[in-house]
Amino acid sequence: MTAKPLIALAMGDPAGISPELTAKLVAQDEIGACSRLVVIGDRRIFDEGARVAGLKPELRTVEQGADLRAADGDVLFVDLGHLDPGGVERGTASLAGGRFALANYRHALELGRDGRVDAVCFTPFNKQAMRLARAEYDDEIAFSAEVVGLKTAASEFNVLGELWNARVTSHIPLRDVAAKLSSERIHRALKLTDACMRNAGFARPRIAVAGLNPHAGDGGNFGREEIDVIAPVVTAGQREGIAAEGPFPADTVFLRAKSGAFDAVLTMYHDQGQIAMKLMGFDRGVTLLGGFPFPICTPAHGTAYDIAGQGVASIGASRAALLLAAEMAARRVDRGGA
Repeated sequence: MTAKPLIALAMGDPAGISPELTAKLVAQDEIGACSRLVVIGDRRIFDEGARVAGLKPELRTVEQGADLRAADGDVLFVDLGHLDPGGVERGTASLAGGRFALANYRHALELGRDGRVDAVCFTPFNKQAMRLARAEYDDEIAFSAEVVGLKTAASEFNVLGELWNARVTSHIPLRDVAAKLSSERIHRALKLTDACMRNAGFARPRIAVAGLNPHAGDGGNFGREEIDVIAPVVTAGQREGIAAEGPFPADTVFLRAKSGAFDAVLTMYHDQGQIAMKLMGFDRGVTLLGGFPFPICTPAHGTAYDIAGQGVASIGASRAALLLAAEMAARRVDRGGA
């Protein structure tokens, strides 16, 4: 019998819903049935989150250097002991909160990098708090690549059930998007999308490529990026065996994907896909960081400061993130770590 994948779960921003979400995840039988969790954080913050959630989950605290695979217990806890709950003001981004989340995430990534866990998940971060703690913090992709030592391409994917959204550009100003859309960059994103989806179990993912301009340029009337830059990449991808089509108008392509015509939509910029995906399933969406040697997943929503401490946070997206990480990690183990 194959051992259940070991997943490091880093606690996110302590001023939002992350502590209670972490406690709720630990208590989920569905998650325990397909994985073993290693929670990274401060036990005092976790216990406060469990109190808010009305739960008393069982965890075994282990030392930071412990052999996690050999340790007894269904759920393990690595207590970094780095934040007193008395110093946390709910609903407020802070330097202390950013340091807490960054330390947890760094530790989880190091466990993944060193092969001590099979996947990494984290409950929501707050970007403002992260930048207070680390001025150069851009996004999870850049930070993760730095910690892991990744030298190849990585990208952020949004997953809603069987429908994926990939993107060519991500966290950059909208005014910079067109200048960043080179054929090389789009081609790289298309190939990474195909590879990551195959690793997730798609035999030959059907990928719709969105245009940049209204009506996909309308034959050049509203811009030529579709003709000169995007379409040649779609053709090149098809020659390489990628099931790509497009470019399609971005305002209708998600309707076709939702109906089952495609498994993924590759969009040109962040909100072009995010708006559609969050409208279809805000409480179920997962963000996957693809291109890393192990799965990295998180719920697609944020820290929800407005409901922090009320015990009403929905676990849907967080549960989906952990289940996706467990599924991908299990496939990776079955392939011998490839």
